[in-house]
Amino acid sequence: MNTTTATGAPMSGTQTSLKQDAGVIGLVGLAHMISHFSQLLLAPLFPWLKTDFNASYAELGFLMSVFFVVSCAVQMASGFVVDRFGPRPVLFGGLALLGVSAFGFALSTDYWMLAAVSVVAGVGNGVFHPVDYTLLNRKVSSPRLGHAYSVHGITGNLGWALAPAMLVPLALLFSWRVALASAGLLAFAVLAVLWVNRDKLSLPPPTPTTHKTGVPALEGGSLGFMKIPAVWMCFAFFFFYAMALSVVQAFAPEAARQLHQVPVALVATCLTVYMVCSAGGMVLGGFLAADPARCERIVGFGLGFAALVALVIGFADVSGLAVPALFGLMGFAAGTGGPSRDLIVKRATPANSTGRVYGVVYSGLDIGQAVSPLVFGSLMDHGQYRGVFIGLALVQAVLITTAFNVRKARRTAAAPAQMPAGA
Repeated sequence: MNTTTATGAPMSGTQTSLKQDAGVIGLVGLAHMISHFSQLLLAPLFPWLKTDFNASYAELGFLMSVFFVVSCAVQMASGFVVDRFGPRPVLFGGLALLGVSAFGFALSTDYWMLAAVSVVAGVGNGVFHPVDYTLLNRKVSSPRLGHAYSVHGITGNLGWALAPAMLVPLALLFSWRVALASAGLLAFAVLAVLWVNRDKLSLPPPTPTTHKTGVPALEGGSLGFMKIPAVWMCFAFFFFYAMALSVVQAFAPEAARQLHQVPVALVATCLTVYMVCSAGGMVLGGFLAADPARCERIVGFGLGFAALVALVIGFADVSGLAVPALFGLMGFAAGTGGPSRDLIVKRATPANSTGRVYGVVYSGLDIGQAVSPLVFGSLMDHGQYRGVFIGLALVQAVLITTAFNVRKARRTAAAPAQMPAGA
């Protein structure tokens, strides 16, 4: 059994092998892909669902709101369950619920049945970040954590890309019900792979430990971490990160089309190129994150460059054919900060509370995705297409400030521990 540090990562003297680390990273990444895949189960099928259920787009959008609100609540609560019972049973339960929900959608006969199944899907989706980061932080060697976070981010992007690529052709060839049933089969197939390799996902119970200087210690019981300012700075970071991502996914391609006469066939390509290039940026970011001390600078540079590209799209006179390339450049720049972003959270996490901290921090993603459409959707309705890109750049600038505020809050909290005795 591997000896672990206070943060749960293997100690340098007992560093796990590359094969062991790769096995854990691959399994966690596979599960994370299904989580993101399931977030887009319904959206690509809206045209079919609108007809068959006689529903408006607002009503169909409400199903997504239900999903993310439930996911947010479950994500915050599931962190405590992960810390208490371990990540493996929670992961298996989440995957099973996503598989069941896909079949539930396929069998739905009215709108309210879709809404009820959206609740089940939200519960299943809510467990993944506390589970994933507990496994990665406690089972992967510290020198490879940057690469682990890189793979984790890439598989999430691939899940988003896979959903429309798989569901729409199946809906066209057969029906939307067949497409959703196939999604359920995929979720259970991944669950089977993880079950066969379940020994690689086992963890010993956490033991009471004391952090080294500069890492916050958990005081005040199971809710003590909520008194740590750096944790809430991380929450704010992910809230604004989700707002920026939501803008790119929902509004930026259409806003660019209106500004630069982008051919209709290329509008969807903007998002695809962004996601693919973001995944490439994460690969580079995994190497850049090898030195945790420079994480904030990496995030700042990547998001700063992405903000500049957003302003170029919003204000420069560029060809419509060049817009997808600019989206790719923006995605690559933002992606380079992905692994460093996750390391920032890890460095703010007290011992034996990874699940709780990541559950609260990553709930900011769900809340940001719920708030962003209200703000930027209003800009789109009023024809403020440049305003969309100004807002995107401003949100990315706030992200940079928030990342450095996390470091400041962490250092402030660590300062008393660094004072000499009797000072």
